Amino acid sequence: MHQASSLVTRLEYRLAEQLFHNRWLPRSRRTQQLTMHLYQRCAEAGHTTALSVYGHMLFHRAISPQDKAKGARYVMEAARQGDVRAQYQAGRIFEHGCAQYPRRDDKAVTWYARAGEAGHPLAAERLAEAYRSGMFGLAVDPLRAAHWQALADQCVAEEAAPAATLCH
Repeated sequence: MHQASSLVTRLEYRLAEQLFHNRWLPRSRRTQQLTMHLYQRCAEAGHTTALSVYGHMLFHRAISPQDKAKGARYVMEAARQGDVRAQYQAGRIFEHGCAQYPRRDDKAVTWYARAGEAGHPLAAERLAEAYRSGMFGLAVDPLRAAHWQALADQCVAEEAAPAATLCH
């Protein structure tokens, strides 16, 4: 039964992605509700990318503090499972803080570094900026700033190339 659930979850996730990204489908309240329901089901089933996407949407777009907190938990779970976009979002959560996860510069740096090393260009850029200006309690370090900037530039260049393999 677990494999069947996993297959169903993957299919539901693909449907949610199609509903979310297709322009040919009219944007109705009903379509949006279905899309969010599918993302929620997939996230609750533990689908890593769904945790990241749905968590991000809840954290940034939810009205209630409970939904924002659930979104932050989903993002953090996806980050722990290795989702690069969630790792970047985890860095942002700790950089700015929220009710559930107070501001922690050391954790922001850790999550940005994980995402940057995994090929997230915005995370690498954020660390380059931090080492240039001394943000997050980091000492100004031009060598580390140059390292992170080069990594960010490499990821952007590889994303633009048709056969990009290293950066996500």
